[in-house]
Amino acid sequence: MKAKKIVSVILALALVFALAACGGSSSSSTQTTTPAEPEEIKIGVMQFGEFTALINAYEGFVAGLAEAGYVDGQNIKINYLSAAADTSNCPTIADTLINDGSDLIFAIATPSVACIKEKTSDIPVLFTAVTDPVGSGLVASNDAPGANITGTSDMNPVAEQINLLVELLPEAKTVAVMYCSSETNSAAQYELAKAQLEKLGLICVQKTISAIDEAKSAVESLKGQVDAIYIPTDNTLADGMNIVAAAAIDCGIPTICGEPGEVQAGGTITYGIDYYKLGQQTAKMAVKVLEADDPIAVTAKMPVEVQTEGFETSLNQATVDALGITVPQSILDRATIY
Repeated sequence: MKAKKIVSVILALALVFALAACGGSSSSSTQTTTPAEPEEIKIGVMQFGEFTALINAYEGFVAGLAEAGYVDGQNIKINYLSAAADTSNCPTIADTLINDGSDLIFAIATPSVACIKEKTSDIPVLFTAVTDPVGSGLVASNDAPGANITGTSDMNPVAEQINLLVELLPEAKTVAVMYCSSETNSAAQYELAKAQLEKLGLICVQKTISAIDEAKSAVESLKGQVDAIYIPTDNTLADGMNIVAAAAIDCGIPTICGEPGEVQAGGTITYGIDYYKLGQQTAKMAVKVLEADDPIAVTAKMPVEVQTEGFETSLNQATVDALGITVPQSILDRATIY
């Protein structure tokens, strides 16, 4: 009898411990429940073309986001699409980015922004590489955009670029301003360049093209007629700058460019903005939008920004040598040489 009682007690104690263990396991399971992962932020990118300025702007934007803790493949997903400098590709890309559920769209260059503006008012859109946002009809005003679109302007220091032209070519008397007639941003820069040229007593010749395949003949028509060509930040000419530069060298005409990428492609010289830094500047705006309780309201009140520092003088040594230009030491002392 005693043995049976002992066995009964042991069985009872084992049952108690087993129940306690089950209860502890249940409690532990409740305490360690993992909260749901936050949804990945989707950022759509439409880049108009694959030329240096726009590539640099995109890379600066991605770097700026990463600096703020938004890293592609970790807590954000970037869907990057290029229109290959063809406006007919823009509507399809815009639809793709919108249908993908983008939380924010980064539009690089005016044609990209203009297309997206027609497609959505519900997604915040930040742009860069847009020279004249108001004149292009993208925002109500630079100080108060008023809708779902804002960003950074790449308006050039046009007057300073014309001054650089005179410093490099003090004997110049006639200068052509060449740009694509369909680009409102370029037309705005033409007016600024014309005003500064006339202010300095130089003759301004307007030269427009409608497509890049007209560029070579346009340059050739200026041979013997002008002392230099000024080329603004024009998407069409930037995309085909190697063609323009080669034709200009053959004709013995220096080209004063709107940005360093055009100089790298064969242009003669520029005093221009840094598109990588402009992309970083846009990323800082994007972070404010992404972290806002009401992203559209924040975007509508966020002023368009411009680059106020980081301009640099850039010179293409091979082009200068081909043209036989003696560059003043004052320019060499401060220039980045390509």
